[in-house]
Amino acid sequence: MFSQLKEDINCIKTHDPAAASSLEILLLYPGLKAVRSHRRAHRHYLRGRLFIARWISQRAVRKTGIEIHPGAKIGRRFFIDHGTGVVIGETAEIGDDVVMYQGVTLGGTGKDTGKRHPTIGSNVLIGAGAKVLGPFKVGDNTNIAAGAVVLEEIPPNCTAVGVPAKVVKRDGVRVPPDDLDQVNIPNPFDEELARLEKLILAVKKAIGE
Repeated sequence: MFSQLKEDINCIKTHDPAAASSLEILLLYPGLKAVRSHRRAHRHYLRGRLFIARWISQRAVRKTGIEIHPGAKIGRRFFIDHGTGVVIGETAEIGDDVVMYQGVTLGGTGKDTGKRHPTIGSNVLIGAGAKVLGPFKVGDNTNIAAGAVVLEEIPPNCTAVGVPAKVVKRDGVRVPPDDLDQVNIPNPFDEELARLEKLILAVKKAIGE
């Protein structure tokens, strides 16, 4: 347990330049508190102690503003930055080295039973206010831009931008952790408009206008 806590703290230091010390992270970071509470709740959930599991998770919500259902499966080095308003559903699955910002929802789309929440791959960044809704997979090494609404599967090594989210591939190249940026992500709509503008100018030049 201590090695896991140390790993979580080092992960936060890596991703958050505002983190001044390990003690500050341990005592004051709501994301870390929420994840640690979830691990306890998840153990009870797996043993069928559903009331205790929900009690732990709801207590964490009141303390942190982050709601993680005890049934959600979460990998290693999961960092929730700020965290207020984050909601993670019961059948959501999250891989390793995932970074998530405030206001993110990993939710369902209705009253379906069974698997109804998304599966998030490893090394994924989900920007502030993004909504990922449905029982599909978001591939490894993917960025989801702030405010995006993702309603369908995202392949690995991509970015998703917009409402509903559209995919921009980065030539299949893995996005290194230190390049993860929830704001400065290519916008496919702007790129397409720029391409069409260049085409129109070329046509005008060709016909002598």
